[in-house]
Amino acid sequence: TVDFYNRFFRQDADKVKPGYAKYMLDKPSLIISFVENKQAVKPSFGHLGFQVETAEELEQRLEAAKANNMVDLEEKGTACCYSVQDKFWVADPDGHRWEVYHFHEDVEFNDPHYAMAGESEACCSPEVLVKEKAAGCCEPSSGCC
Repeated sequence: TVDFYNRFFRQDADKVKPGYAKYMLDKPSLIISFVENKQAVKPSFGHLGFQVETAEELEQRLEAAKANNMVDLEEKGTACCYSVQDKFWVADPDGHRWEVYHFHEDVEFNDPHYAMAGESEACCSPEVLVKEKAAGCCEPSSGCC
């Protein structure tokens, strides 16, 4: 996991101890700690993500992720969570999905592949990714968004 996140965040962990790693990112601003605890892992976790400020930054992060063979899916001009975005997706060694996106504008709809069947809420993770990378992580009515 530490190796994956060193490559994904493009920096080494700020603190690494047995069963623990902490990253403090300046841009995008993020502080995240990983504590090894298999009993606490929940299958309906959903996903994580961060917004970058420019299309150029998204492209740089995409190219770095591609160079490390991390990219699961790229999307351009998609409407997710009621906004138009360009984004890409990766999954960490535990199957937790991350989206890295650049926001364009708010809209009043979601693209159909972001809507789940029935009464469930939009999942914000494309069905193809859910099936391929994390089957069962984002089932209808899971409330993962």
